[in-house]
Amino acid sequence: MPRRHGVWRGAILAGVALAMLIAGAARAADPKPLVSRLQHHYRATDSFTARFVETLTSPGGAPRQRGGKVAYRKPGMIRWEFDPPQPETIVADGTTLYDYDPGLNQVVEVPERSAFKNRSVAAFILGVGDLERDFDVRSVSDSAADGLAHLVLTPKEGGAKIELGVDSKSLNITNLRTADALGNATELQLSDIQRNVTPEISMFTFTVPAGADIVNAAPGH
Repeated sequence: MPRRHGVWRGAILAGVALAMLIAGAARAADPKPLVSRLQHHYRATDSFTARFVETLTSPGGAPRQRGGKVAYRKPGMIRWEFDPPQPETIVADGTTLYDYDPGLNQVVEVPERSAFKNRSVAAFILGVGDLERDFDVRSVSDSAADGLAHLVLTPKEGGAKIELGVDSKSLNITNLRTADALGNATELQLSDIQRNVTPEISMFTFTVPAGADIVNAAPGH
């Protein structure tokens, strides 16, 4: 997985894939009705685009923040564009994931299924996930200080939990958070969410820039 974000990127991508799916019952203490609705909307969501702000934190370190745009299209096509002054492009075409750092003029390539440490996460990104089968979903609170309803998704086969914050008025997911065993955490704030906009296939085609170094991060390399 890409050098800076390998621990968390898969979980966050799964959370972003889920971010378009919330509709109704977000305040329910019993998560079962919400899980059913989530799965229905997941199946009905073929694509989305959004703006995001990413905040990375680690024990003893200062928070690091970047923003940009993300687009997703089933099955498994994703494009992240990080804004200057730290530009970066991550493209998954359904088969291979490419992470391009223009500052280093380097491209990291990895098979998409290998890019996500958890099979449940990979299944959601590739368009074949099932919430009830793959995750335990827990409702945390409907009266949090931030005004959001909170859900926690725990992969049944193990792996990082995904915490979702749902706006109680619009019922959009506006916050996603995950952390690894070492305490490194990533939070995404989403805005300008557009569902089923069907981004052009060309958005998910990556051409290696001239002169760029290519690093193969496939298992065994």
